[in-house]
Amino acid sequence: MAGSADEPIDWFRNTAPYINAHRRSTFVVMVPGEVAACGQLLRLMQDLALLSSLGVRIVLVFGSRPQIDAELAELDLPCEMHDGLRVTDSAIMQIIRQVVGRQRFELEALLSMGLPNSPMQGARLQVVSGNFLIARPRGVHKGVDFQLTGSVRRINTQAIRSLLDAGSIVMLSALGHSPSGETFNVNAEEVASAAAIALSAEKLILLTETNGIYDLDDRLIRQCTSASVNSTSTAHQAGGRLLRLAADACTSGVDRCHIVSFCDPDALLTELFTVDGGGTLITREQYESARWAVSDDVSAVLALIQPLEQSGVLRTRSRDLLESEIGQFRILERDSRITACAAMYPFLEEGCAEIACIVTHLDYRGDGRAQKLLEDLENEAQHADITRLFVLTTQTEHWFLEQGFATASLQDLPDQRQRMFNLQRNSKVLIKDLKHSP
Repeated sequence: MAGSADEPIDWFRNTAPYINAHRRSTFVVMVPGEVAACGQLLRLMQDLALLSSLGVRIVLVFGSRPQIDAELAELDLPCEMHDGLRVTDSAIMQIIRQVVGRQRFELEALLSMGLPNSPMQGARLQVVSGNFLIARPRGVHKGVDFQLTGSVRRINTQAIRSLLDAGSIVMLSALGHSPSGETFNVNAEEVASAAAIALSAEKLILLTETNGIYDLDDRLIRQCTSASVNSTSTAHQAGGRLLRLAADACTSGVDRCHIVSFCDPDALLTELFTVDGGGTLITREQYESARWAVSDDVSAVLALIQPLEQSGVLRTRSRDLLESEIGQFRILERDSRITACAAMYPFLEEGCAEIACIVTHLDYRGDGRAQKLLEDLENEAQHADITRLFVLTTQTEHWFLEQGFATASLQDLPDQRQRMFNLQRNSKVLIKDLKHSP
């Protein structure tokens, strides 16, 4: 009984780093019209309300394609499509305005709910929509006049940011207006991408019917960089289109793009608040990469750690010793320059390993490189069935405590490491237990 009760509490504790990271961040969320047919629209609005209550600045972009198609079919009104875009004449624009207006009111109503014993009790969300999208006509392409079908000209970022600063959720439809007073039908995914880029959003979230993007072998693509998208084979044309849209957004300044399922009621929160996520993550091109050090790196690593050795923060390593241990070092490299390093010495019989020599170059401190290397080493340790990590430190105790280590004693170390303990340095001992997936 106690174990099952502790599970949600432990999960909630583990979300704390994500809550802190997401607070005051701007998320642009693209909600396609198909969500309503899946029966998950209310749950999705509740999740967006939860994100807003945690301090996330939400821009909601909603699509209307299936609703418009259904209305046109009911009226027996033909509609021409080219390259996946609707040719919008004045009669179709009238229908689009009506459909988009109904959707907007429906979404506002869902986000205004506050019934007792519901996830949105006491939320009191302020939802604002308006003429934030300035559009222009798409014109004639390949001989086709798209008439009132348009594209994004610009996003009124100043107005949106002021509303986000006030705690409002900003809602954008796929209808944009021109300075001449015309209304244009714009692709909703294009609107979401343009808004995320213009706002320098931390995240662009694209919802789709599948769990994410799959390759031709039907394997979920968990993560890729924008630079690798062009070489990534996808199983479905729609998936490839979303992947390219996300990659273009990342290339243009969006930190991260997530493609997640709207059919799975837990997919969005799983993606945002767990380590493994629940969809496909696309990030910007990585100018800095992590790898294991080789013999050619000895001089650079030695130059990196020597200032801390001289100040007494690290124990002194001779060049000969470092050459023999270089394979234990994990490094971050940026444009052929080593920006950080960390070492791991395993004690496999005891199922533990020592973390040592975590150093970041003076020019690159403060950007989380030490944390990244520590996370890399923790992952490597878990793959090697290591269940505990320990460190010996004289001046960085608090940093390791912040990374989840706990104070321990000399007797908690492997016997071999106890015999090597330097009494003169009188280092603090800290230990971290690693969680392994079942």
